[in-house]
Amino acid sequence: MAAHIALRRSSKLLTRSYVSSSSSSSISRRFIRQMSMDTQGAAAELRSSGLLQTQGLIGGKWTDAYDKKTIEVCDPATGDVIVNVPCMGRRETNDAISSAYEAFKAWSKLTANERSKCLRKWYDLLIANKEQLGRLITLEQGKPLKEAVGEVSYGASFIEFYAEEAKRIYGDIIPPTLADRRLFVLKQPVGVVGAITPWNFPLAMITRKVGPALACGCTVVIKPSELTPLTALAAVELSLQAGIPPGAVNVVMGNASEIGDALLESPQVRKITFTGSTAVGKKLMAGAAGTVKKVSLELGGNAPCIVFDDADLDVAVKGSIAAKFRNSGQTCVCANRILVQEGIYEKFANSFTSAVQDLQVGNGFREGVSQGPLINEAAVQKVEKFIQDAVSKGANVRLGGKRHSLGMTFYEPTVISDVKSEMLLSREEVFGPVAPLLRFKTEEEAIQMANDTNAGLAAYVFTTNVQRSWRVSEALEYGLVGVNEGLISTEVAPFGGVKQSGLGREGSKYGMDEYLEVKYVCLGDMNRA
Repeated sequence: MAAHIALRRSSKLLTRSYVSSSSSSSISRRFIRQMSMDTQGAAAELRSSGLLQTQGLIGGKWTDAYDKKTIEVCDPATGDVIVNVPCMGRRETNDAISSAYEAFKAWSKLTANERSKCLRKWYDLLIANKEQLGRLITLEQGKPLKEAVGEVSYGASFIEFYAEEAKRIYGDIIPPTLADRRLFVLKQPVGVVGAITPWNFPLAMITRKVGPALACGCTVVIKPSELTPLTALAAVELSLQAGIPPGAVNVVMGNASEIGDALLESPQVRKITFTGSTAVGKKLMAGAAGTVKKVSLELGGNAPCIVFDDADLDVAVKGSIAAKFRNSGQTCVCANRILVQEGIYEKFANSFTSAVQDLQVGNGFREGVSQGPLINEAAVQKVEKFIQDAVSKGANVRLGGKRHSLGMTFYEPTVISDVKSEMLLSREEVFGPVAPLLRFKTEEEAIQMANDTNAGLAAYVFTTNVQRSWRVSEALEYGLVGVNEGLISTEVAPFGGVKQSGLGREGSKYGMDEYLEVKYVCLGDMNRA
């Protein structure tokens, strides 16, 4: 924490801002004060609204850690401590599991219509509190306020969608092989669900899991990121207000390894759903084997964005920026590699760089800001490592390439050209505001380059050739493909990856299947001789 605070320094909001050495100190102090005032004002407003909860939720009761240990939740834009929350572990998690297990007995027996009404009320409350929830996301996660409010609408859409889908869980009647038998297929809730969610979408990654789980009749223990627990706590406070019964939704946070082990080891937890890194996903998958739990995993990506010579340049630039720089490049579906056909390479690179140069960096509460800070110092150091590797191997920094003059964890939107496949920027997720440009000659080469990775979450294609759009979309080894569009996530479509980007799907009608067991019933004729 001390190292995090020590990095605090500030300057102008614009990405391309230059401050003379004689005036930089006073300007830094002024912007530090301004950002800290934004933090304090937002926190005070949220406290008065009742949405700034600072305890875990077990069995409908707000609870401290049993040993009274706490962790700090900080504003990444300033390093200021917002609040302290409980640092929970195995004991609290076991109690949350027991609470969810008891609540499951009643919640799963409600009619689908009754569950649907509760979810609909939750959706209504999320929308009614959209602005406040957006401020909370900006406060603890850093993304610009407009983007944060957009996340609330997106996250709430899953609750609305699954409020409707709750009433559409259909079984089957199978034609029997013998005349005196009847064969039925039932779909029933799997049971208690452990939901482990990341910091980059602190609301939407929860609602995308909890919505279908509750709709199916499951109950949930949520483990949000220790970096962004406040949005989760606010969301579940609204779920209680909506009439979702105590114990149906629980929240524990703190010691990630202890909480994870408790969820994995408990036979009462019948499913794990996780969004996060591939490395952690593999550990959860292995740990779930001990009790043979159902597992759905949405893991890391290495998204290619392919721009063909025949692409509409304006559409390609706009779509590529949306796919790359949303949330400061901190999304699993961010364009990680921008592959540009050689005939349009320089023209695209110039237009793209010019557009990126206009992105405004700063505190997310400030008007006009389109890129906030990275989540922490480790994220900045990772970006620096990747850029140093690329430059040492011959890549050229066209724009950015260093920490922003605002200090803290702000980083300049960066464009790097002449990137090669052997560089870290091509092989791994940078998870930051860095756009690597790679050159290709043919459609076949683009497909080969795009698929040359263990990841397979999202991919993007820009072309005006309809036949090519079909060929390439079908050839790409990815779970999601956007054609002439950089923002493709929606509650009505299945979200998930192939290869080492995960298992299962979230969103859409297909997302319900992850929380249901299929039961076959054979009914014989009891009156037969």
